Amino acid sequence: MRAVIDTNLLMSGFLWHGKPHQLLNHVRSGTLELVSSQALLEEFADVIHRDKFADIIGKTSRTPGRILQELQTLVEVVIAAPLPGPVYRDPDDDHVLACAVAAGADLIVSGDKDLLVLGSFQGIPIVLAAQALERLEGSVAG
Repeated sequence: MRAVIDTNLLMSGFLWHGKPHQLLNHVRSGTLELVSSQALLEEFADVIHRDKFADIIGKTSRTPGRILQELQTLVEVVIAAPLPGPVYRDPDDDHVLACAVAAGADLIVSGDKDLLVLGSFQGIPIVLAAQALERLEGSVAG
């Protein structure tokens, strides 16, 4: 299964335990393929360096640079052409959608209400982390 996981969930997965962390564990074990684009990786790099995350990162054995390096080893980067027109009000959301289409993703995993309200985009379901885990665990068990 191939998935685009939005930046906020990736941050959560790298910094805390919970459903997004479990998704990253699936990526690490090879039961989930993580796909991203250069635009999404740049967004993640910007966010991980924000001051508000310095304390939590400081409590781990990692640095923003090491987290970025780990992400780069886990992700398949695809070239995502811009969408023909804005889909939603947040241009960052359009980057997620364009990446999913370019990657032939099976899922878009997000906590962003603006994305979730769409339900799907060009046949690609947009789901919460918990829903992605349910799908993964169902496909692994079946």
